[in-house]
Amino acid sequence: MSTPPEPSVTSEEPSLLRQALNVPNMLSILRLAGVPVFLWLLLGPKEDGWALALLVFSALTDWLDGKLARWLNQMSRLGQLLDPAADRLYILATLIAFLLRDIIPWWLVVPLVVREAVLGVCVLLLRHRGFAPPEVTYIGKGATFVLMYAFPLLLLTQGGSDIAAVARPIGYAFTAWGAVLYVYSGVLYVVQTVRALRSAETPALREAPGA
Repeated sequence: MSTPPEPSVTSEEPSLLRQALNVPNMLSILRLAGVPVFLWLLLGPKEDGWALALLVFSALTDWLDGKLARWLNQMSRLGQLLDPAADRLYILATLIAFLLRDIIPWWLVVPLVVREAVLGVCVLLLRHRGFAPPEVTYIGKGATFVLMYAFPLLLLTQGGSDIAAVARPIGYAFTAWGAVLYVYSGVLYVVQTVRALRSAETPALREAPGA
């Protein structure tokens, strides 16, 4: 469950500029910059090969920036914001592009987009009460991991080649598995939010007359 931010304490946290210039955060920024390029490749010239390469690069840097942050002791508040933001933007961009390209149906896209909208509302409610955003769960990380590997496989299913025939059942299986985990992780984030908000109300209830 999220906890309220601690009172102001002196810390040696680097400035945002210095945080942005460390290696893990530069990788996250590079991933963010690739989102519009990825959309253009899919919806403009429909260069699926280059889009696939960019998506694979994004998945690799997603894994690498976390590893480097721990190895180099460069974990930062900016990195905690950039990393999930890049993941969500790639997922949303891919869903929109695949929907417009008729690669996946609308009934698969809608629950995943609604999940993101609900999570956004949860973050706003928590910030209004002075809480940090919901803690990332292992199920949420696993769901993102599965979807980021499902999407390249779905790109490979386009066409009638032997590779497409092999990738099709694997890609659909990964997509279904990742979608279920992604929605379920969203439910867990809502539960975290509700518990946090209730814990904030508990002291007031105890201090009320007759309590």
